[in-house]
Amino acid sequence: MQLIRKILGAVILFLDRLFRPKPVSRPLEQQRALDARASKLALYQYEACPFCVKVRRHIERQALKIELRDALGNPVHARELVEQGGQKQVPCLRIQKDDGSTQWLYESSDIIAYLDTSL
Repeated sequence: MQLIRKILGAVILFLDRLFRPKPVSRPLEQQRALDARASKLALYQYEACPFCVKVRRHIERQALKIELRDALGNPVHARELVEQGGQKQVPCLRIQKDDGSTQWLYESSDIIAYLDTSL
């Protein structure tokens, strides 16, 4: 099973690199305002996870500057995900709110919907 995951992961990453989405182009001031809002976000993800690839492609297509945190290869990020987010599931978007609270959003489709409506 682990061998199959490695092979499928390699195929997913290859196809992702081969068919990179083209980012949208915005006026500089609009992009700066978007970057400021996106600076409060972090995506916990695994590199070869197909649902993580889906979210990363959307982030790239929308030209968003969101910090990517490797929850598989970085034990600090993995621990944060479990201890603060409540579960070891990726992709997970960490949202730092203006009032200082933190929201953890799981599920790739929910994350994409949040990015489209909240940024």
